[in-house]
Amino acid sequence: RMPDSVPAADRRQRASAAFSLSFLSLAFSITAFSSSYWCEGIRKVAKPFCTGQSKGDHCIRFNSPDANNSNAVQYIWETGDDKFVDRKFHAGIWYSCEEIINEEGEKCRSFISLTPAADRGVLWLSIVAELLYIILLLTGAILMSVEMCYYSSVIDGLKINAFSAVVTVLAGLLGMVAHMMYTTVFQMTVNLGPEDWRPHTWDYGWSYCLAWASFACCMAAAVTTVNKYTKTILEFKHKRKMLERSLKIKYKFPAH
Repeated sequence: RMPDSVPAADRRQRASAAFSLSFLSLAFSITAFSSSYWCEGIRKVAKPFCTGQSKGDHCIRFNSPDANNSNAVQYIWETGDDKFVDRKFHAGIWYSCEEIINEEGEKCRSFISLTPAADRGVLWLSIVAELLYIILLLTGAILMSVEMCYYSSVIDGLKINAFSAVVTVLAGLLGMVAHMMYTTVFQMTVNLGPEDWRPHTWDYGWSYCLAWASFACCMAAAVTTVNKYTKTILEFKHKRKMLERSLKIKYKFPAH
């Protein structure tokens, strides 16, 4: 009985590893999809004129109103970067937010409304692909948990295993396409988006990294599941060969 129990324990170990990777991928993808830190950067915004008692470096101070053309003189004197202020922003699939100068908080806008009209279709495809990716990941994780917790026979387990492998591989492909489509749309929006949004400098944020980490975990779960399926099939073939061999020996040398 011992030789059979070792492969069974090994199979259970591989199943739990695949489920853990799949669950991690699902958690990462949901977090990334709902956040707005796919891309972060800085916008250069022209400083407004200081009004009333406002002071500091975030507005342009002008001289006494009695002086001739004081506003124009002061504004011309402020050249180069001096008349601009850096404003941080971050954007995700759903919305883009930037800090408010001289105030607390952020001002947010729908990212879909900022996207050039020609690229909106691609963004919607990206959103649909991301949602399908999450649904397939959830389906794969449920199948893996069912396989771990309960099945009546090894054959039933193999059927569930094969289906969960197909679902997870399909999820990984969808996730990769969705992330790449969003990357393309964001780069097009940087070049062709509204003037009052275009960033001066930008880079990918933690959500973007998390989305690709989710894809990596998904593919690792798929590889583990396929590997488990293949090893189980090979074990069956080996056992069948051993059984056939023992039956041939018994047939050739029957017990008297």
